[in-house]
Amino acid sequence: MKKFICIIISLFTLFCKAQSSYVVVLGIAQDGGYPHLGCEKDCCSSAWKNDSLKRFVTCLALVDSVAKQWWLFEATPDIKYQLNYFRELTKQRYNYLPNGIFITHAHIGHYTGLIQFGREVFNTKQLPVYVLPKLKLFLESNGPWSQLVSLKNISLIQLDTAKILNINQNISLQSFSVPHRDEYSETAGFKINTANKKYLFIPDIDKWEKWNRSIVEEVKKVDFAFIDGTFSEGKELINRKMDEVPHPFISETLTRFKNESTPNKNKIFFIHFNHTNPALWDINFKQKTTLEGYNIATQGLKY
Repeated sequence: MKKFICIIISLFTLFCKAQSSYVVVLGIAQDGGYPHLGCEKDCCSSAWKNDSLKRFVTCLALVDSVAKQWWLFEATPDIKYQLNYFRELTKQRYNYLPNGIFITHAHIGHYTGLIQFGREVFNTKQLPVYVLPKLKLFLESNGPWSQLVSLKNISLIQLDTAKILNINQNISLQSFSVPHRDEYSETAGFKINTANKKYLFIPDIDKWEKWNRSIVEEVKKVDFAFIDGTFSEGKELINRKMDEVPHPFISETLTRFKNESTPNKNKIFFIHFNHTNPALWDINFKQKTTLEGYNIATQGLKY
C-alpha cells in the first residue's frame, strides 16, 4: 500500500511539474507600440481615442509556477507598464522583478527599457540580463547602458549559441542568431524547452530565405512559435521603402506554410505588428488568418 501511495505521489508530482510552465504575452506591437507616434491615419485613430485598443511593444513572460520564478523576453520602452501588467495578470503571485531578462537585439523596442533599472528609477541590484556577445559589448561600451553595468544595476550574462542554458531545473533555453539589420548588435532568437511544451521566439528577422535554417522545420519542433509578423504584405508602407526594413510579410509566411498540415499551421502565432498591420486592428483580417489555420498573438493571454 505504501509503495502504491508513493507511486501516486510521484506521478502527481510529475504531472504538476509538467503543467507548471507557461508563456504570457505582454505585448504584440512593433518597436513604436500601438498607436504609433505621429500617426493620424485610420489604422491608429481609434486607438488614440480608446485605451482598450492600445497595445504594448512585443514582450513575453516565461513563468514557472512551481518554482515561483519568471523571466522576461525583451526590455521594451513599455517595460514599466508590462511589469505591472504581469503583476495584475498573475494576481501578485510572483516577485515584481523577473529572475532574468533575455534580449534579442539592439533595436529600440527590444532593449531600451533597461534604462528603467538605473539609479534614477528602480536602482536594481545585479538584475541578470542575457545577451549575445556583440550586444554585451555594446551595452558595456556605450552610455547610458554602460552605467547600468558599472553601477551593477544589471549583470550581463553572455549567451552561447552552441550550448543549452538550463535556467532552472524545469526549463532550458537555446539561443541562436538570425539575419537582421545588425547596426549595433547581432540578433537572437530563442527556443524555450519546458517540461510539457516547447516555444520558439523570433520577433525580428529580415527574410526567411536569408536564414540558414528552415522556419518550416523549426516550427515542426515546437508547440508554439511566436514569429515575425511585422507587416502583412509588401504595399503596407507608403512613404518608406520596404527593403529598408525587410521582414517576412505574413503573406509570405502563409505561402511558405501553404502545403503544411493544419496542426503545424496552428503552432504559428504572429507577433511584433507594425501599426499599419491589419493584424492589430482589422477583425476581418484576423478571422481570415485564423480560418487559414494560423494565429494572431493576443496581448494578455497565457500559452
